[in-house]
Amino acid sequence: MAVFSKSQVPQFSVEVYQNEYLPEGGREVNAIVTVTSTGGGTTGGAPLHGAGASPSAVPDLQSGAGVVIMVDCSGSMDYPPTKLRNAREATAAAIDTLRDGVAFAVVAGTHKALEVYPGGGRLAVADPTTRARAKDALRALTAGGGTAIGTWLRLADRLLSSSDAAIRHGILLTDGRNEHESPQDLRAALDDCVGRFTCDARGVGTDWEVKEVTGIASALLGTADIVADPSGLAADFTQMMENAMGKEVADVALRLWTPVGVEITYVKQVAPTVEDLSGRRTEAGPRAGDYPTGSWGDESRDYHICVQVPQAGIGQEMLAARASLIVPAADGGAPEALSHGLVRAVWTDDMAASTAINRQVAHYTGQAELAEVIQQGLEARKSGDFDGATAKLGRAVQLAARSGNQDTAKLLSKVVDVVDAATGTVRLKAKVADADEMTLETRSTKTVRVKK
Repeated sequence: MAVFSKSQVPQFSVEVYQNEYLPEGGREVNAIVTVTSTGGGTTGGAPLHGAGASPSAVPDLQSGAGVVIMVDCSGSMDYPPTKLRNAREATAAAIDTLRDGVAFAVVAGTHKALEVYPGGGRLAVADPTTRARAKDALRALTAGGGTAIGTWLRLADRLLSSSDAAIRHGILLTDGRNEHESPQDLRAALDDCVGRFTCDARGVGTDWEVKEVTGIASALLGTADIVADPSGLAADFTQMMENAMGKEVADVALRLWTPVGVEITYVKQVAPTVEDLSGRRTEAGPRAGDYPTGSWGDESRDYHICVQVPQAGIGQEMLAARASLIVPAADGGAPEALSHGLVRAVWTDDMAASTAINRQVAHYTGQAELAEVIQQGLEARKSGDFDGATAKLGRAVQLAARSGNQDTAKLLSKVVDVVDAATGTVRLKAKVADADEMTLETRSTKTVRVKK
């Protein structure tokens, strides 16, 4: 295990952006909380974990990382035959990206889950020999059978639980719909895996269900994406594994403490993707709750917090919420706050101050609406409500243009003809490729940061 110098210890910072001024009788307070982790040396070494002496540092070393790669081997992976070959090559590329010392396994998924390597209900430890053996084992992968993703996730959970790895991660590839177990079975498997490991999910081709893949990634705090052309799998798997190897701090939570009389309306991650965390709160003492954020490397994320405060008179002010970063202690003791920021409320009769909209809050409110109207527009299009689809997707074009979200604007242009982006005037395209529609739906929650 690598030893980190003091300069390599990850440092967490919390910044709060808001307009704290409210008019008399005003109750809603909005704030963007930016959390940044830096200085952990994510290009190599062992992951980090635990509480430290500094309120913003995480100096205790983790026992390591564990990764399980779940490869769809159902019958549809043989159509065309190059699809499974591409999946083997992608898995081999991901294995090559593993750092020495990382625990790993490969699972073949059909209507059941089978251990491909190393077997025996355990994980292998990555080194030149085990990487070579794992890649050799991939040659035995053949396509046949159905798809029951819940069984893959449960096996991944058992394998990861056999290790003392502090950072536990899955990579899941599927090319079809989850037809050999009920939605309730998949939901139950996800519920059992929540908080036990994170998981990135990928759909290859265009015969899979977007909501299934994005639902897996959402529940397990990972990423979701489409790889429409199987030849792109190797590059995507390599990038996913590189990102996984960069994670150093596990089980970080955003803790919100609120005074008596303050109610939390919602908590959303708004960058790099939109993810509503409101329903994931776990109580953490009087008037405090934790919202899971998963594992961290060198990165920055933004969260939108909306609270309702009691009414107050002009000139009064109060602490509306305190946001802290919490990590479990390595010794199993009480979690420790790494850094915190304060959300305030101040009542004023200055109309200009109380009606000003904070730039960050306005930007991310628009980004959340952008994700919502894209999904609503695509649903309307599928159901034959073309007027509704035109209106929603037109609004999406307008929001994407206004916020500078060029990637989403390009995806929208493959579904609608843009007449005037500024006003959101569009026409639905008569024919849209399945890959283009699924890409827009899958990536609809990706956001852009506020321009400096």
